[in-house]
Amino acid sequence: MPISSRRLPVLAAVLLCLSSGCKERSHVTKVPRPRRAPPLQLARSRTLTLPTPEAPGGAAYVSAASGLVRVGDWLHVVADDSLSLASFPVHGEGPGQWARLFPGELPQAPVDRKARKPDLEALCLVEGLASAPHGALLAVPSGSAPARMRGALIPLRADGRTGGPVREVDFSVLYARLARELGSVNVEGAAWVGGHLWLLNRGNSDKGADAVVRVAGDGFSRSLEAGAPPGPDLVRSVKRWKLGRTHSVRLSFSDAAPLPDGRVVFTAAAEDTQGPYADGAVVGSAVGMLAPDGSPLWLELVDGKVKLEGVTARVEQGRLHLWLVSDADDPTVIAPLFELTLDDPPAASDSSR
Repeated sequence: MPISSRRLPVLAAVLLCLSSGCKERSHVTKVPRPRRAPPLQLARSRTLTLPTPEAPGGAAYVSAASGLVRVGDWLHVVADDSLSLASFPVHGEGPGQWARLFPGELPQAPVDRKARKPDLEALCLVEGLASAPHGALLAVPSGSAPARMRGALIPLRADGRTGGPVREVDFSVLYARLARELGSVNVEGAAWVGGHLWLLNRGNSDKGADAVVRVAGDGFSRSLEAGAPPGPDLVRSVKRWKLGRTHSVRLSFSDAAPLPDGRVVFTAAAEDTQGPYADGAVVGSAVGMLAPDGSPLWLELVDGKVKLEGVTARVEQGRLHLWLVSDADDPTVIAPLFELTLDDPPAASDSSR
């Protein structure tokens, strides 16, 4: 469904910026009331099935899909209740393949599994590493509990498939800094943009804070190469957001995907929960875009009570093509892959680039 220029401010975020490098609080940007426009229609492309289970006794599919990146002709998916990465061909419905990220096994019982899972909630492409000449995937944990602080760096081959030894990444020191800034940490999105790593924190409840965190990319890359935990000094800014509500439930960030010109596509979900640990009823999701300077460009609701958790994006023939995954918070439900194609609005001018 094309996005007209009249719809760009629709549902857009009320931006409340609190920069860690600033002493003064910025003004609150007020936006017009949303127009009652039809929601975006997602097209179901396939389900995320695999030829074998991740572990004996498990399911041969991805259920809790939470992060998505396209590299070449491969779509890579992390799930928040898994110890592995799943990769699928972009074209067709051929089964995917597993790549183990962490050793060990998770319990099958849902309550025990939830308590012990690494909670990988975001995935992004990192380039420019000497140890990964074809790029690497960075799987990012939520940080919402002490056991949810370890991520993974997964080297890639020239054709976009995974290859090479996986390295664990300790986010605990960096997240301790974010906890001082935001209180409750629940990182759900990650994107490498303009030499910085952007982390999107999901507020969930009215007590939490939706925020865009910019982390110095050069320092973060050096930490990855050295196998050292990224430090608190790498945080360059922390900007708080209010994304509005749908059906009286707060919208909160759930993933991010960069575009070559520095814009960032993001997803947001409205889940009726009171914190980052407990699940709640999902009433809807939205897709939006940030300018290279982090300011909001547009936000649109999608049709249905789907919890969008992952997005990857490309501009193809002047149109914005999105692939998206969702999490039903039910281990018996196979995660679907959606596609959405939109007219690509032009990037806003950005004097800071």
